[in-house]
Amino acid sequence: MSASVDMSGELSEESIALIEAVYRELGALPDPTTLPPAEGRAQSLAANARCNTEMPAMDFAGDVWVDEDAALGAARTRLKVLVPQDARPGVILFIHGGGFAFCSPETHERCARVLAVESGMPVVLPDYRLAPEDPFPAGLKDVVSALRSVFAATKEAGVRSGPVLISGDSAGANLALAAMLHEQAAGGAKADGALLFYGNYARSFETPSYIRFENGPGLTRPKMQRYWSFYAGEQAIDGNPLACPLMADDAALASLPPLYLMAAAVDPLLSDTLELGRRLRALGRDDELQVVPGVMHGFLQNTRELAAAREALHAAGNAARRLTGRL
Repeated sequence: MSASVDMSGELSEESIALIEAVYRELGALPDPTTLPPAEGRAQSLAANARCNTEMPAMDFAGDVWVDEDAALGAARTRLKVLVPQDARPGVILFIHGGGFAFCSPETHERCARVLAVESGMPVVLPDYRLAPEDPFPAGLKDVVSALRSVFAATKEAGVRSGPVLISGDSAGANLALAAMLHEQAAGGAKADGALLFYGNYARSFETPSYIRFENGPGLTRPKMQRYWSFYAGEQAIDGNPLACPLMADDAALASLPPLYLMAAAVDPLLSDTLELGRRLRALGRDDELQVVPGVMHGFLQNTRELAAAREALHAAGNAARRLTGRL
């Protein structure tokens, strides 16, 4: 499949117009990965605020907590719960991206609300610990704890037991996939499927898309190198499938529940999704893989301004219905 994917780097007119609009509003911001973590997070929060207006209405929108799990190594974790009107039983556990170091449930709230509407399912976002203060595996342990406890924690918010999908974008897609691998090995909580958006699945910076889109637009190879260094800390994680899920062996990948993979065509991480799709197909699986043309990394944040983002989340919502037998 990778040979047929266009890596020309052509952004759509809609994407170009968005980039220009953001520049007019925010100006030239410093690279947040070069700032002290607190400053980088504050800048990321402010920059994402423009994405989180005109929110779709929910029947319930609020926070609950999952208790600390000392045996697992998970901290007490806040969950943002978004329950759409006429919600079906089940839940989507959505893990926000941000390079393992930035962002929060609030930076991704509009995206998550649109996914809730499109899927007809509650969406729950864990506020997991971030690097570099809390490197691997801290955030992953919080995500696993949320996966194990999601129904018990959200029952009072109106979430009813049913199918569980785990989802995430970028670093969140890594954590979502790693959480499934973790629980597969531990005999723990099982997801019924996953929706994974433009994930970073290996600490490898010489793939075709890393080379083609080294300098962006948007995400760059140097930024990703710094994100991975934040997440790794002093640890050697390159061969660890819980940090780099593309390192998982064939048996582990073959045993995963059905996956829906989505990538952006203009993205240093495109090859990560393509390689994951290639390995899954080589194992005889028929997981769906969609590459959205004309958009760059993080485009799903812009559902107000990008028709491509709205269409992509509509497709993801339909995928959620297929994965849970509701289409």
